[in-house]
Amino acid sequence: MPAQPRWFTSSYSGSPNNECVECAIDIPREVRVRDSKAPDGPQFTFGPSAWAAFTQAVRMGNLRPQS
Repeated sequence: MPAQPRWFTSSYSGSPNNECVECAIDIPREVRVRDSKAPDGPQFTFGPSAWAAFTQAVRMGNLRPQS
């Protein structure tokens, strides 16, 4: 039986519209991401190094919204 992830929401998440993402990092070699408002909807799966690069880019302000 596949492992069931334990989901968490960042303390930085939240807004007046409750727009959040949840992450699960407890499955070996995977980081899963989903929309907290649709927990049965699609999930994205990343490798740990790709997730680390993404979160570092976010922290450094290297991501820009597309216009």
